[in-house]
Amino acid sequence: MSVKNERICIGDAECETASFGSGSRHLIILPGAGDAFKTVKGMALPLSLMYRKFAKVYNVHFISHRYAMPKGFTTADMADDIARIMEQKQIEEADVLGVSQGGMIAQQLALRYPGKVGKLVLAVTSARMSPMTQEAISAWMLWDTLGAYDRLMQDTAERSYTEDYLRKNKQLLKIVNRTTKPAEPKRAQIIFASCLSHDALDQLGEIASPTLVIGAEKDRIVGGEASRLIAARIPNSKLIMYEEYSHAVYDEAKDFYPRILTWLTEPERSPVHE
Repeated sequence: MSVKNERICIGDAECETASFGSGSRHLIILPGAGDAFKTVKGMALPLSLMYRKFAKVYNVHFISHRYAMPKGFTTADMADDIARIMEQKQIEEADVLGVSQGGMIAQQLALRYPGKVGKLVLAVTSARMSPMTQEAISAWMLWDTLGAYDRLMQDTAERSYTEDYLRKNKQLLKIVNRTTKPAEPKRAQIIFASCLSHDALDQLGEIASPTLVIGAEKDRIVGGEASRLIAARIPNSKLIMYEEYSHAVYDEAKDFYPRILTWLTEPERSPVHE
């Protein structure tokens, strides 16, 4: 299996990618706003172990946000970057998995470059910011400005995980909170602002890709209703809702990734809402 870390140039900008796999198809995975603090630089090997079942079917490409994003850089601009990287890598079409803010970028990619997106997975993401999301992100932006990264990370954890997970991983989360810093100055501000300005809800009906939407009923960042709204607007979509989890369902639900892989590899069926 090929495993490769690469820094790619996009015009006068650069971004980190981590690629691995031996499959005949391509899967692009777009991380969320946490990429503001830790990119995929040097992560190809550990990610290949975590996603080894995907790697049997796909060539998997994790793509970080570009470095030195200009102020006002939007989720649409980020989607343009993904399209350019696909062209550089000679990827004509790929299935796309976007988690949280990565799902916002994935929406834009499917809308702006429909021929480049095969199947689409939109997990714990939103097409338009709710008051709850606006409140959370505005607080994070303030704490980032103040350099209160431990407070920012603690609030993110409390909103993202169940009480049981927080209790069991209390010491680990303390270490993460104390040691996490932005990957570069102003990066977090720009990524957070791109979330606040993201509004693709009225365009979602134009997405032609078969789409799996995954939400969490107790999501305290984007809310469960955000996933239902997305699924209701995308014609060829399937909706999965997790009852007991919050935003970090991808870390807590053991069947989260197996269900995604099953859906990506099964023959297309008529849309079903669970």
